[in-house]
Amino acid sequence: MKIISVDYGDSHTGLAVCDRTETIASPVGVIHEKQFERCAEQVAAAVKEYEAGEVVVGNPINMNGSRGPRSQKCELFAEKLRELVNVPVSMWDERSTTVSANNIMNELNRRGKKRRETVDAVAAAVILEGYLGYRRNKGEKST
Repeated sequence: MKIISVDYGDSHTGLAVCDRTETIASPVGVIHEKQFERCAEQVAAAVKEYEAGEVVVGNPINMNGSRGPRSQKCELFAEKLRELVNVPVSMWDERSTTVSANNIMNELNRRGKKRRETVDAVAAAVILEGYLGYRRNKGEKST
């Protein structure tokens, strides 16, 4: 099943999708939208476009395990997506994914505008990789 992941941000929302075998997560783009409702609608359109059977929204839980304002906003975003799509929407702990995405961008020697345009999509791919690994370890991978 194809799964799409979302790294929701106030201005830039990264998207990644996996293949039907749930093996490879690939960044697919960034939505440049500041308005909450319009961003959710654009993500819902991407869910349809990529024929995703599930949506995973990154949840930026604090390092101490608490949920701050950013986590609450992402939970509201997931709730809005549940209203807009007919597939399951779940939250996934995304602690340190932005750091991992920036490390990947450093390894690729991406700087400046190219980096800003892709780092959110790379973060979404990191979120999805973590989720896919969890599904494989739990034996939940669909066939």
